[in-house]
Order: sequence, then structure tokens, then C-alpha cells
Amino acid sequence: MTDAPTSSYLPWMTEGHEYFMSVLKRIGDELEGPSALPGWTGRHLLSHVGHNARALCRLAHWAATGEPTAMYANPFARAEEIEAGAVWPAERLRDFVEDEQVRLSVALDRLTGVQWQAEVVTAQGRTVPATTIPWLRSRELWIHACDLPSGGDFAEFPDDFTDALITDALTRRRTAQSVEVGVRATDRETEAFPRGDVMVEGASPDLARWLTGRGTSPHLRTTTGAPLPQLPPWL
Repeated sequence: MTDAPTSSYLPWMTEGHEYFMSVLKRIGDELEGPSALPGWTGRHLLSHVGHNARALCRLAHWAATGEPTAMYANPFARAEEIEAGAVWPAERLRDFVEDEQVRLSVALDRLTGVQWQAEVVTAQGRTVPATTIPWLRSRELWIHACDLPSGGDFAEFPDDFTDALITDALTRRRTAQSVEVGVRATDRETEAFPRGDVMVEGASPDLARWLTGRGTSPHLRTTTGAPLPQLPPWL
């Protein structure tokens, strides 16, 4: 068992996997068609989600042993893994996602309190404590459930996860553009999110969808009435 403290993101990771698999079961055999991501079929998406868990296992190994183990061996490895898995039969891909999630959960469960604080490096080159690994996985699972053909819906996410996702997306966005965007969730009683040079208002699921590059909503608006800011690609 894991010694305290662990990561506060673990429940979201577990719930995210359950949600992803429930959406996957719901869509049946639609994996042959295009996903919501340009150039990717449903098979590409499952290959990515499975290989992402495998890559995060490498970070868990890094935290457990102190041996630097990058998520990907080189800049091309991620794309190569996805393409290789995209030709697998659908049933194998479904099992692959399930099996790799179990491996990641076991690896994280074995981390001690000290190991949870070990620093690892993400695929984007950020140095983070191992406690961040379940957040990275949670984000992949919940968002990509919505990228599946006829997939999930941001409105089905837990409120606290949606709020954390909005905050994280805002943080990432502010490092990639000159104008700071702030948001106000009209379905929240308190103004929990950072303010910015341009303020966008709307329901939190719509804000999360927009900030993560999954499309806009006619219900989003800026406080000045100006068009919504153009956002660079997510991650």
C-alpha cells in the first residue's frame, strides 16, 4: 500500500478511466470512423490513451527508483507508438487501454510518501513532482472520452475536476499567448478563476471545452461583447 501523503488526483484518475471505458462501451463498433481529433480514427485515439498510460508508467518508475526514465525515448516515439497501435483489432485496443491503466495504477500504488515528491519530467519538458502523474492521466482520460466518435460530454465531468481543468488550461494558455484570458463561470457561486485582460463568461463545461480546444459554444461571450479570443492549440 502507498504511504501518505499520496496524490489528491488519484480519485479523478480512477473515475476518469471508468468514464472513458463507459463511453467506449456505449459507442460500440464506431472505432473505424474519425474521432474528434484531425487525422485520427477511434483506433488512433485508443492507441494513444493506452500508450499514454504506458508512458506515465515510465515516470512512476523514475519516481520509484530515481533512474531518469523519459515518457518517450525520442521526439518521434509518441507518434510511432500511436500509429503502430492504430492497426490493432478493436478488441485488442480495448484490452490494451484496460491493461495499461491497471499497470499504471499498480505502479502508483507502490510509491511511498517520499517517492511521490520525487521530480520527474513530462513530455512537454516540465519538471513536476510525481504527485502530478495522476493529474496528467486524469486529463487524458476525461478529455479524450469526448474525442471518441459519438463520445462523451464535458457536462458529465465532476464539478471539481472541471474547475481544476479550467485552472490548468488557463495557466497553460497564459504561457502561450500575449493576451491574458480570464473566465467567469456563470454556474458557480464564487469567482474561482483568474481574471485577465479579456474576460470570457459561460457555464463551466463550455469554458473547459473551449479552453482545451474542443470547440466553442454560442453561450460563451466576452464581457465587452468582442469576439472570443483565438487560442493556440491545446498542449
